Amino acid sequence: MRRDYLRILFACESYHPSIGGVQEVMRQLAERLVERGHQVTVATSFLPERKSNELNGVRLAEFKVSGNLVWGLHGDVEAYRRYVIESDYDVFMVKAAQQWTFDALIAVLDRICKPKIFIPCGFSGLYEPAYADYFRQMPEAMRKFDRLIFYAMDYRDINFARENGITNCTVIPNGANEHEFCVGRDPAFRERHAILPEAFVVLTVGSLTRLKGHLEVAQAFERCEFKGRPAFLLLNGNVPRTASLARYGLFGQRLKQGWVTARSIYRSEGVARLSKWILRTLLVSARLGWEPRALGNMVPEILEDVVERINARGAERRAVVKDLPRAELVQAFLNSDLFVFASKVEYSPLVLYEAAAAGLPFLSVSVGNVEEIARWTGGGVVLPSSKDEYGLTQADPVVLAREMGRLVGSPGELARLAKDARRNWEAQFGWDKIVVHYERVFNECAAPASGEAGAIEMLVPTQERVRQ
Repeated sequence: MRRDYLRILFACESYHPSIGGVQEVMRQLAERLVERGHQVTVATSFLPERKSNELNGVRLAEFKVSGNLVWGLHGDVEAYRRYVIESDYDVFMVKAAQQWTFDALIAVLDRICKPKIFIPCGFSGLYEPAYADYFRQMPEAMRKFDRLIFYAMDYRDINFARENGITNCTVIPNGANEHEFCVGRDPAFRERHAILPEAFVVLTVGSLTRLKGHLEVAQAFERCEFKGRPAFLLLNGNVPRTASLARYGLFGQRLKQGWVTARSIYRSEGVARLSKWILRTLLVSARLGWEPRALGNMVPEILEDVVERINARGAERRAVVKDLPRAELVQAFLNSDLFVFASKVEYSPLVLYEAAAAGLPFLSVSVGNVEEIARWTGGGVVLPSSKDEYGLTQADPVVLAREMGRLVGSPGELARLAKDARRNWEAQFGWDKIVVHYERVFNECAAPASGEAGAIEMLVPTQERVRQ
């Protein structure tokens, strides 16, 4: 019997109420697909705080599984595999490599007979020695999917696909939530947070680790010339439960990962290369704030020192560290003058789409596909940035401060960026529009036309077409 809806199975390591970029993207897609009449189930990790197997119409299938192929898969892996192989659905999509919902399926991809879609999500471990064997096997796994979806036209995951002759690829950008950002600006926001009405407000958002660039933004703010205006810096972020970059060090909860990496380097390149790697790892760990004493203090003492120095200058220049509730954070976007982003590692950061949705110009280092986001939204300025040997982007606070000061003195440019960003977001980068692209891909995979996929396809108009 013909149906006018699809039964869709998603798989991702974490899902709401867990917080993060993967969780947000999958939630927005799942809930909007349900609103469009489809049946959506998400296979994900078990969470004790999750009290129902259905959230906003999205069904959940929880599994007590963790890990990945490099560090080891743990828990009821076979139950998850059987679920994906045997469940009755029309199309399956798994998001992100290097985690269990994808890695557990690599060995059984041939047994999944339904259409399969894979979002690689950046390949963050592509250049790590411990992942060398993993990525040698990746092209074969990628070819077993009916479609690959990427967020960027130029990043390590899609370039990996190109280099390996894989063309069944579609680029779909990320976005920001219309339900959150189509709200009015609350004029009482500044008063609630003791911000002077005439102050130039700088906002940055990200988890409170050294990776998200809060320190560099604070250092730039401290140096910046604000043309005689009062200035206020809001450093917003949550303290993550686990150390997301523990793989770069030998400490913390992922000590095993350091050991596996060391063993891999020793076996493939010998003791001399291993010794060099250990030394560099220790230096990077210290630079990133991952020495043992810092593991329990995700906001490094040096950031606290910078904030104290800023606030010691008087009421004309202030800085605060916050973890605002979501609705209040949206108001922070709407009531700020400039979003500054100095993250060390990203793929396609949602916060820049959220800045565009708020009509908030952004200034960013060149990390992930930020340059593409600036072109697509027309809402940002991107600074050339260097990367270290680990692929981490290095923000220069002096350069950041200089460009920040230039923008403070360029109100016309800020107004143009704000206008373009909001207009282009409304035209293309709300989730209600983005989900249509995913729906098209799902329908194509569920009822494929004859012939093989051709060149890489991009389902987003150019900035020039958006302006029309």
